[in-house]
Amino acid sequence: MTDTPCLGLLETVDLRQAWAHEAQSFTPWLADNLNRLSAALGIPLELEGQEVSVGAFSADLLARNPQDGSLVLIENQLEQTDHNHLGQILTYLAGLEAQVIVWIASDFRDPHLSAIHWLNDHTVDPFAFFAVQVKAVRIGDSSIAPLFEVVAKPNGWDRKLQQQVASQTGELSALGQFRLAFWSKLLQLYPDQSQWGPADAASSRWHPLKNSSLVVVTYISVYRCGIFVRGRRGQDLEESRQQLLGHRKELEAQLGVPISDSEGYGLSQSLEADARDPATWPQLTAWLVSRLQAYVETLEATVVDSGAPQP
Repeated sequence: MTDTPCLGLLETVDLRQAWAHEAQSFTPWLADNLNRLSAALGIPLELEGQEVSVGAFSADLLARNPQDGSLVLIENQLEQTDHNHLGQILTYLAGLEAQVIVWIASDFRDPHLSAIHWLNDHTVDPFAFFAVQVKAVRIGDSSIAPLFEVVAKPNGWDRKLQQQVASQTGELSALGQFRLAFWSKLLQLYPDQSQWGPADAASSRWHPLKNSSLVVVTYISVYRCGIFVRGRRGQDLEESRQQLLGHRKELEAQLGVPISDSEGYGLSQSLEADARDPATWPQLTAWLVSRLQAYVETLEATVVDSGAPQP
């Protein structure tokens, strides 16, 4: 007769036993433990900010996927989903230009799951919508453990993850090939831009400023290229926005770009074009390099942060 180990019973407990308050307990905990959510979604996540202002609302968490530079919006509920949160998510989507949206709740009503499925079916890549159910579980008297279960995701998401893994091993996806070709063209036309690093398959290029914790970011997507200002990784978005607002009059006058009172990223502007057509690349690269030069010169002369990393 073989010995049978004593197996415990996994029990679900009230979420409020783990996190007493959604905004004060769960959101800060998740910000410090994004790896738990990352494992459930299958993508890496780096924190960008908490309670990010969008008009009269505040998005719970904003993260970034370092594999492709895409923004990930995370909205939390420690209760059953409601229409208000669905409306806020759509508002945040427009205001923050996020591409991946993660709605976390203790339970999803059927109409809200249907809305997530509809959004995934009627939006184009790179937009992706997730419904994630959060539970608190334990075995016997053990510590309470979080459990994330993805209950809705885009069609073909697993295949897309496989393509991303392949790109990391040297087999670039079609989107990665497009980005690499675009940045390579930019460096061919403007060799001095290599000071910011070689061409790669990322969606953006980062340009840290001297004597400042701010970074100028240029990016390319299928239908536009653009530029904005943010803090270095890990810096709260509101902190970098306040740095810009401290020099608002001068920056707006010199760059011709308004600093929105509710915008997550500062001095954001873009140029729309079908970037899939290489014939547009001379125009797009010229615009990016011209705006980058103006941003860097203006910001380095205007915004000085004594606590910033030195070059």
